[in-house]
Amino acid sequence: MAALWGKIRGRAFRISPEEVSFKRRGFWNGNAGVRERLEHIGATFLVGYNAAIDRDGPAATASHLETVDLEMRGFAYEGASMGFALMDYLLPWKKDRLRAFLDGPASAHAYMVYVGAGWALARLHRSIGPVIRSLDPMVRWLVVDGYGFCEGFFNWRKYVVDRAAPRGVNGYARRAFDQGLGRCLWFVECAEADRIVATIGRFRTSRRSDLWSGVGLAATYAGGVDRNVLENLRARSGEYRLALAQGAVFAAKARQRAGNPAEHTELACQVFCGASADVTARVADDTMETSGSNGTEPAYELWRRRIQSRFAELGVREA
Repeated sequence: MAALWGKIRGRAFRISPEEVSFKRRGFWNGNAGVRERLEHIGATFLVGYNAAIDRDGPAATASHLETVDLEMRGFAYEGASMGFALMDYLLPWKKDRLRAFLDGPASAHAYMVYVGAGWALARLHRSIGPVIRSLDPMVRWLVVDGYGFCEGFFNWRKYVVDRAAPRGVNGYARRAFDQGLGRCLWFVECAEADRIVATIGRFRTSRRSDLWSGVGLAATYAGGVDRNVLENLRARSGEYRLALAQGAVFAAKARQRAGNPAEHTELACQVFCGASADVTARVADDTMETSGSNGTEPAYELWRRRIQSRFAELGVREA
């Protein structure tokens, strides 16, 4: 019976790898090697997503995810989180799959779990408010980040070309959305610095800092480019250089927490932050406070500002 039910779920919810190909999405082709790297990331995300759909519960899914190459494993956990969140919404007789995954085998990948849950909300067109209010106030905005990435990935002409404001995403959530959209630019523009800079330049000034933060996060976590591209991005980020560094901090911390270091993360941290990946990740710990919101801004935003202030003190803006 379990096997039969697994097949039924698979037919109803599985996503084909073709759906995340650059050809299918219409992304800029760019450098062939970079494109293959980014498409492999998308395919790995779906390995995790489809594993969650096919298998009976978090433990069995995680066992499969642990076979994924260590450097790519976070993307598989992110995809699995989307799968569990989606089933929690659509199969109401059991609604604790994502929580069991987060509290159990995916705890080291907590940041990726939150982002993956945002994918599910975007795909289901669900309101984000009721969901994020029940989550950790410091990192719940990563759900909205995932929401923004997903919308940019599947509807990039609307959100990247037309620069539409997301419906139903209000207040500070729009800034978290834009960080996710900035991460998505790494894929939409095939990690080409010139195209990314030009694209961000077409957005309103008020949105650019968060977009640059997302670019820094994607460049550092996903990688795929050499030092020249990273240095070009850093040089042309201008007044948003601290936002670029802040994104790198989040990426370095996510990899450090999950124990899946990568050479490209080390390189990006050196270029964007002037420090090793371990030192960069430690900035996230040193600047995190548990005092929560100041009454007008979320704790998450205050954390981001403290990170940027730390790098301002170290001279990253002028370097």
